[in-house]
Amino acid sequence: MVLVTATLQLLILAGMLYDTARLLAPDARHPSRRRRERAERRLVRRRLNGRIDAVTYRARMHALAGDEGMPRPGRRA
Repeated sequence: MVLVTATLQLLILAGMLYDTARLLAPDARHPSRRRRERAERRLVRRRLNGRIDAVTYRARMHALAGDEGMPRPGRRA
């Protein structure tokens, strides 16, 4: 019984260490996430500066959330 308890505690500790390491690690494995965040910031900046209207902003954010990327200007989202 003690062996089972010790094994479970070690597994829990290993899981906690793994999760902590993943949270603290740089985001180098997800370049697409950085690209998406950059695109979102660019869209917000364009919307706040009045360069795009609300409908275009919503459509482009929807496309980003759906992993479709940025719609081209000539294409409807």
